[in-house]
Amino acid sequence: MKTAEELQALKDIRIEDYTYDLPDGRIARFPLECREQSKLLHFRDGKITPCTFADVRRILPPDATLVFNNTRVIHARLFFRKSTGAVIEIFCLEPHTPADYALNFSARGTCIWNCLVGNLKKWKDGFVSASFTHDGKEYTLTASKESAGGESLAVRFDWDAALSFSEVLESCGKIPIPPYLNRESDASDETRYQTVYSRAEGSVAAPTAGLHFTRPLLDDLRARGIRTCELTLHVGAGTFRPVKSATIGGHDMHTEHLIITRPFLVQLLDAPGALIAVGTTSVRTLESLYWMGVKRLTGAASWDTLSQWEAYTLPDTFSLREALQAIVAWFDETGETHLKARTTIIILPGYRFRVIRALFTNFHQPQSTLLLLVAAAVGRDWRRIYDYALANGFRFLSYGDSNLLYVNPSPEY
Repeated sequence: MKTAEELQALKDIRIEDYTYDLPDGRIARFPLECREQSKLLHFRDGKITPCTFADVRRILPPDATLVFNNTRVIHARLFFRKSTGAVIEIFCLEPHTPADYALNFSARGTCIWNCLVGNLKKWKDGFVSASFTHDGKEYTLTASKESAGGESLAVRFDWDAALSFSEVLESCGKIPIPPYLNRESDASDETRYQTVYSRAEGSVAAPTAGLHFTRPLLDDLRARGIRTCELTLHVGAGTFRPVKSATIGGHDMHTEHLIITRPFLVQLLDAPGALIAVGTTSVRTLESLYWMGVKRLTGAASWDTLSQWEAYTLPDTFSLREALQAIVAWFDETGETHLKARTTIIILPGYRFRVIRALFTNFHQPQSTLLLLVAAAVGRDWRRIYDYALANGFRFLSYGDSNLLYVNPSPEY
């Protein structure tokens, strides 16, 4: 638990201290042909070792447990044309009615989503429509405005086909590749902007650290005795939101939805060695679970939600085992099969990791909350790591190369 002065010091972190020069030519616009042939920067005990991603077969300790985010990117970008010729882009962010992802994706005929709308000034009233084809037949999808809330708009979708909304999106939407790629999505993004283990629909951005894994590589790791387990955190568009405030205390983190099961928690409790998160979304989920368990142990009513700064104000005297067992107890008491929770956690330099020993992650944008998370794990060495990558031909951002970073037990900031 941080004191008021320590918490304020965290909020006073200047985002300009976490920047670097990223030449446009170092941003990977397209993925490599073979996923596991990307470069890998291995950082442990202060030492940087260059590898290829295929080398994880020999690098990972045999008692490690890898934690993957099995979310799947949806075709969230929808385009409608008005009779005037104006094009309206609707970007689906998260389900509104039904609010549950699975129920919304299985809805037939109508549903409502919270959306971002491009060219909104051209859509003053009424509905917009678009034609789409499924199994050789043409159908119509219409969109109408329901209500506004913050930066998003509640949009009602109606369609005249006996299809689920998931099938509608697959038929007429586009994969929302990151805006900094400065290109439209193409056929290759349909498969390459998904992890090979993606299953749970709901993300509008890929958990990109997992894009390097192939099925043969995963089979090889399991054959070596390395354990794997899966959680679900649906990545929101807020992952691309820049930090516009001078200090991080002025930045509002986006909320993301996570889903876990009792067997997943048991896998964590039974893990014989290091827990290694594949991606920052897995990091955020795992660390949030510790604090949610703490909230339940301390009697909090809304223990299944975690706000931006709570991890720094809650008591930290409980062990990881105690925290996870508190959530297991909730499953046992309620008979529920899934915990659907929300986290807005921000992980900054000065945060002490409670769950993970290491993480796989790509190279992140300057002045981003994801770069702050990396700095929380490795301390001042983040700059040495990024300088090395820039000097040695590593590719950056979503389709770029990877890091395996071990958390420094006593990082200097």
